[in-house]
Amino acid sequence: MTELRIAIVGFGKIARDQHVGAIAATAGATLAAVASRNASLPGVPHFATIEELLEKGPPIDAVSLCTPPQVRRAQAAAALAAGKHVMLEKPPGTGVAELDPLIAMAEEAKRTLFATWHSRYAPAVEPARAWLLTQRIKSVHINWKEDVRVWHPGQGWIWEPGGLGVFDPGINALSILTRILPRPVFVTAAELAFPANCQAPIAANLTLSDIGGLPVTAEFDFRQTGPQSWDILVETDQGRMTLSGGGRRMAIDGETVAEAPDQEYRELYGRFVKLTATGARDVDLAPLRLVADAFLLGRRNIVEPFVD
Repeated sequence: MTELRIAIVGFGKIARDQHVGAIAATAGATLAAVASRNASLPGVPHFATIEELLEKGPPIDAVSLCTPPQVRRAQAAAALAAGKHVMLEKPPGTGVAELDPLIAMAEEAKRTLFATWHSRYAPAVEPARAWLLTQRIKSVHINWKEDVRVWHPGQGWIWEPGGLGVFDPGINALSILTRILPRPVFVTAAELAFPANCQAPIAANLTLSDIGGLPVTAEFDFRQTGPQSWDILVETDQGRMTLSGGGRRMAIDGETVAEAPDQEYRELYGRFVKLTATGARDVDLAPLRLVADAFLLGRRNIVEPFVD
C-alpha cells in the first residue's frame, strides 16, 4: 500500500496536540513536511508558507490545513490547483459560499476535499445516533462551556471576523447534533454576547427546531472556569440520553452504555486515507450553516471587554 504523504500547513496547538500523533498512528499515512511561519518539527522538512512548500518542498500527496479559518480558502485553492488532496480542520472556512468553488475545483481535479468534524468521531456519537433512531425525541439541550484561556491562549484570530469566537467549540456540538438527530434542524433565534473589544462572541444561546417542531436549545460560553462542560441532553419517551465529555460517554438515565478513549483524529485520518484512494469528497456544511444562521438571526449584546 502506497503511503499518503501529508504536509501539515499551520503548526499551532491543535496540529501539535492532535494531528502529528494521529498521522503517526494511521496506517497508510506519513507526515512529509510542515509549513508554518512560527513553528517547526524536528526532523521534518519545514517551509514558511504553503506556496514555498508547493514550490520547493519534498513530494507530497495531500495537505492538512490547520491554519486559522480566515486564510484556508486561498490555501486550499492553491493545494488543489497543484493537484493535492486537501483536509480542512474545522470550521472549513469563514463562510458557507466560499466552499462551493473549492468543491468544484476538487471535483474537476478528481482530488479529495475533506471538511472535518472531529467531534463526530467521538466514540459514543454513533451509538447515540443508532439509539435515537428508535426513540421518540421530546427535546434536546446542549451545554457546551469551556475556558478560552486554556484552549486558545493568545490566539487573537479567534476574536476577529471569521474567527467564530465561542462558536469555534460550539460548532463541535452542532456537528454532533446534526449527526445524531434523524431530521435536519434550523436556527429560530439566538442571543450573542460580544465583548466590547472583540468582533466575535464570547457566549451564545441558540434556539433551534426541526420541521416537526422539536425544541432544541444550546448554551455556549467561553468564560467557564474549573470543570469544563461538553454535554448534550436528549429527552425521549424511553428516558434521558446524555452525551458527555464531548461525545466520549453515552448514558441512559444515568447508566453508562458506551464509553471509550478519544481517538477522534486518528479516525479522521483513517477516513482521509480512504477518501484519497478514490479521490472522493466529503464536505458536509450543515454545522457551518447553523453558525451562519445564528449570526444572521442573533441579537447582539455588548458585554465587558475580553483580556487574555
